[in-house]
Amino acid sequence: MNLTGYRLTNQQLAQHQFASPVGVVEWLGAVQAQDYTAAKWAIGQRLPASTDLKIEQAFAEGAILRTHVMRPTWHFISPADIRWMLELTAPRVNAISAYYYRQLDLDAAFFARSRKAIVKALEGGRALTRQELASVLQCAGIVKHDAPGADLRMTYIMGRAELDGIVCSGARRGKQFTYALLHERAPGAKTRSRNEALAELATRYFTSRGPALLQDFAWWSGLTLKDARAALEIVKSNLIGEVSGDQTYWMPATVPSMKNGGGRGYLLPNFDEYVIAYADRRAICESAYVKTVDSRGNVLFNHTIVLDGKIAGTWKRSIAKTRVTIEVKPFTPMNTAQTRKIAAAAKRYGAFLGLEVSTVFT
Repeated sequence: MNLTGYRLTNQQLAQHQFASPVGVVEWLGAVQAQDYTAAKWAIGQRLPASTDLKIEQAFAEGAILRTHVMRPTWHFISPADIRWMLELTAPRVNAISAYYYRQLDLDAAFFARSRKAIVKALEGGRALTRQELASVLQCAGIVKHDAPGADLRMTYIMGRAELDGIVCSGARRGKQFTYALLHERAPGAKTRSRNEALAELATRYFTSRGPALLQDFAWWSGLTLKDARAALEIVKSNLIGEVSGDQTYWMPATVPSMKNGGGRGYLLPNFDEYVIAYADRRAICESAYVKTVDSRGNVLFNHTIVLDGKIAGTWKRSIAKTRVTIEVKPFTPMNTAQTRKIAAAAKRYGAFLGLEVSTVFT
């Protein structure tokens, strides 16, 4: 089984079948986005001839939204999917956060008071920064700026408002992020029954990221293994299960063409779905290189070079007024063909940013 080839194809890296950011996001279900700039490139390289400005515009217009969903971190998500996905996964995130709620004295009554103040401040299409909402809550006597742990409390207050489906991202104000009311930002968002939501999430995952394991789906979705297994049981008749050793990999029943699978080189951003979407990353990163990628033993925090479907090094960027310089650090010396693939990937990134590009191999 060509595991990496299928994944590159299904994840829209080796081929492109969508023409808009929302098409990519809906196909993937959700795109991890705590590093906002990097996440825009994660979408961008899955779109032909896309630019940073086009994705920023889609975000500003609300064609794609950003909120905490599935695991307790930011994700891009489609307005059409945000309600049912929150309803399915938020209880699990709240359970994970319960310890911090207790430590910070954030109980149900407190969240109700803060929610009321936030809604009043944002209704009518307003979008406010977190600092502005902190001032709103202070004026309402709900929080105090100078209290111990005030910043952390505000983080969990806004995170809970997202999980409760009260707020999501508004358009950026310059480089500042804002919050807006979810029902105003995504007025047509639908809910689903629990079984429908489980089935839809599993279908999106295995279709866009297969071949993948049940454990991979549980990790990515934030669901318990029990719930992930239940979701897979609902949809497995529409998938192909391929056994390798003692593991079963699931993928869409319609096997995609892989005419370009693995042929390109890629400069993936940190937390790209090609890396983050799997609990077991041995197929894409040899254990001997894990510490080379990151001293903490976690490949997620770095921008990675991918050749032939495998992580082959890391890269960094530095941006000047008209030029982006990309420093490439391969694990082993590259041959001429590999160098050309990475140079082509760097050129695509420069075009995405609208800048000239220089590539430095170290």
